[in-house]
Amino acid sequence: MRTRPELLSPAGSLDKLKIAVLYGADAVYCGGQKFGLRMASDNFTNEELKEGVVFAHSHGSKVYVVLNGFLHDEDLETLPEFLKLLEEIKVDAVIVSDLGTIETVKSNCKVPIHLSTQASCLNVESAKLWKSKGVERVVLGREVTLTDAKEIKEKAEIEVEVFIHGSMCMAYSGNCTISNYTQGRDSNRGGCAHSCRFEYSIDYAEGENSKSTFMSSKDLEGVALLPEFVAAGVDSIKVEGRMKGPHYAGTITKIYADALRELEVNEKLSPESLAYYDSELLKVTHRDYSSGSLSHAAGEESIYSEREHDDKEYEVSGVVADVVANEFILLEVRHAFFVGDELELMPFVGKSQKFRAKTVLNFINETREKTKPGELVKLPWVPGAEKLNLVRRRLV
Repeated sequence: MRTRPELLSPAGSLDKLKIAVLYGADAVYCGGQKFGLRMASDNFTNEELKEGVVFAHSHGSKVYVVLNGFLHDEDLETLPEFLKLLEEIKVDAVIVSDLGTIETVKSNCKVPIHLSTQASCLNVESAKLWKSKGVERVVLGREVTLTDAKEIKEKAEIEVEVFIHGSMCMAYSGNCTISNYTQGRDSNRGGCAHSCRFEYSIDYAEGENSKSTFMSSKDLEGVALLPEFVAAGVDSIKVEGRMKGPHYAGTITKIYADALRELEVNEKLSPESLAYYDSELLKVTHRDYSSGSLSHAAGEESIYSEREHDDKEYEVSGVVADVVANEFILLEVRHAFFVGDELELMPFVGKSQKFRAKTVLNFINETREKTKPGELVKLPWVPGAEKLNLVRRRLV
């Protein structure tokens, strides 16, 4: 029986699924080529879904597939075939936001149903209703506090899942149509253009005008509140980010997994650990952090007042393809780096290890001064290195 929350991580691709699982995710959520809300993500072909489920299950992790787009009748005509596939490959649950989709799922397979945050479940009576329709778990809207989550779980007697990290939306649980009007893209059918992140001009009645990002939200970060998640009985803590890269998937998953392991031994997180966790969470691309509505209703302090910009501090230099102990690590290069650069190996458990690329050899042992994305290179052996570890480089 689980004594701590499940750690649920995003898997925008098969590559990111494997990384999240190996860095400690108890479960991952992903999408197929249709029916989801992140159509700009890589998403999974049917064959990739099969491979992803086998990989996750072989490592003791679960796979949930999103069917959380606002589906129309033409979608429901083709959904049954996909559902049969999901049941056949033993997907652990589907995440659904629509009553009609729920009925379609129940009529065509026995895969457990989780309610998407898109359904804006915010209270006990709503949770009871969804439970009566066959839902086993509700992904609560980001607008609820942990106190609300505890009450909903206890009174509705249903599993609750709460977001703990990632992007937030200015609209109720993503129910937004701004992109429909500004870009001709349906936000609730996978086409969100993140129009809320833009800078807008505001014209006041007095004739004054100004520019503002008043609809843009800071990112959610709740590692310091993990003991409160546990005390509230939250069944699953969810990390947003299927469209984000491998560095995000690995780093965020690893930090929350480390923190959960610490809580299994102690009742609280030490100040030293929190300082380390916070420093690591700052290394991924992010907006300013906020605790959102986890403790109290989000207010003005949760608004992100800057324009969108990409100022990455770290990037993934490569993924370990193989290790020959005491000799070398074989790295699949993702971003170019030079011989002599300082790199960091991210083990699946424990702190990152810095090392210098004193020698860089290609597969036939020719010296390389600069690597190229996609090639395999040999780097000095790093104790503890394992296949599929991430190797990253600081940029600033």
